[in-house]
Amino acid sequence: MNPEKVCREKLSQLTDLPNIGKASAGDLVLLGITHPQQLLGRDPFQMYEQLCELTQVRHDPCVIDVFMSITRFMAGEAPQAWWKFTEERKQTWRGL
Repeated sequence: MNPEKVCREKLSQLTDLPNIGKASAGDLVLLGITHPQQLLGRDPFQMYEQLCELTQVRHDPCVIDVFMSITRFMAGEAPQAWWKFTEERKQTWRGL
């Protein structure tokens, strides 16, 4: 969903989260996440590594940016476009 249209009070499904469409929601379900509340306390880098392991595919690192956007949103930050996290990911993550 477009970050500007997210309503924190109406989070009932994964696609209600900022930057999450059907494909990303499917990735979250693979990780065992079926409700936005299950993102609380999750590490976006670990989520990415787990997704790559489960699918046996090295996903685009931008997936981490999306995971950062939703875990931060669920932790109370304002919704932001996923690309706002790209620079932070590049400075933090060393990738394999």
